[in-house]
Amino acid sequence: MEKWTDGLMQIRIARPTDKLEKNIKFYTEGLGLKVIGSFKGHDGYDGVMIGLPDKSYHLEFTTHVDGSPCPAPTKDNLLVFYIPHKTIIDDICYKLFKMGYNSVPPENPYWEEKGITIEDPDGWRVVLMNDQGI
Repeated sequence: MEKWTDGLMQIRIARPTDKLEKNIKFYTEGLGLKVIGSFKGHDGYDGVMIGLPDKSYHLEFTTHVDGSPCPAPTKDNLLVFYIPHKTIIDDICYKLFKMGYNSVPPENPYWEEKGITIEDPDGWRVVLMNDQGI
């Protein structure tokens, strides 16, 4: 029997923001992800998709002409990047530090063992985890 996930092509995590340009810079120049798509003026929305080169998993940030506030829900809502090479994490942290983003203590101490937590322009937390992942 075929499962619904057998035909799954992409996963997109979408969120509104009032800081679209700052988020684009944070995730592309800071983290090194790529803009893989964008749109303007769609029923009052502008947006950008940012992700990995294969486009299977990506983030979408949208903004609306009437405003798009999106406060971070808690300090334990995380976007985790598993990066096995510490030198890459150090390079990313250096870029983000130069852009004005510093590490913050994680809510859950587990993430501090091998990771560095940084807040994006909207206060959403990103963890750069020095690990292979699952």
